[in-house]
Amino acid sequence: MTLPAPIRLLVVDDHKLFRRGLVALLSQQACLQVVAEATDAGEALKLAAQHAPEVVLLDNHLPGVHGVDVLPQLMALVPAPQVIMLTVSEDAEDLSQALARGASGYLLKTVDGDELVASIRRVREGQSVVSPEMTGKLFAAYRQAVASAPAPEPEQATEAAIEAAPEATARPPEPGLVVSKLSPREREILREIARGASNKEIARTLKIAETTVKIHVQHIFRKLNLSSRVQAAVYAVTDPDQA
Repeated sequence: MTLPAPIRLLVVDDHKLFRRGLVALLSQQACLQVVAEATDAGEALKLAAQHAPEVVLLDNHLPGVHGVDVLPQLMALVPAPQVIMLTVSEDAEDLSQALARGASGYLLKTVDGDELVASIRRVREGQSVVSPEMTGKLFAAYRQAVASAPAPEPEQATEAAIEAAPEATARPPEPGLVVSKLSPREREILREIARGASNKEIARTLKIAETTVKIHVQHIFRKLNLSSRVQAAVYAVTDPDQA
């Protein structure tokens, strides 16, 4: 049986000790291959064009520039890599800018190794990842944007609906339509996800094993037709029954 080719990575961080430690950690994974490492934005763009990484791990605090400011140039490469911001910044504005400019993920440097590897694989498959600690800030920014946005004119609303129609089958179900499919325990876990809790934190709160939490999360995703914790949290905060 032929194993799939490892995911090609570019690591961008100006902190030498952290970068070298991260590269050493990732290099232990057979499913990953670090093809280059960079210390600043210019070097990152040069190496990305040269090595065509599939995923870039990008720090937001680089010499003379913010990592989010490099995103449009990375997105313009052919082929364009998926980018995960890997940063210490818990600022909601940094998160919003990163996602708006094309980042596929936003993880804090406190993420554990297994979760980082899993996040890289999910992003490579086209999913999005956000640290649980940042989930609440993401939804707060979303609610604020929705509240401040002007209501569309009827004609605009109709055009928007027509444009969105082809994607309808890919969207999760409307809140309330399938909530009855969730068990009481799954609903508890869904509420904890909406609060930004990690599996470990949920296990501690509910006094159950972390492996049990992971199984429940998988069941929630399947029942609600979701693919990420971000989608699950959005579902929970838009469903009054989950409040």
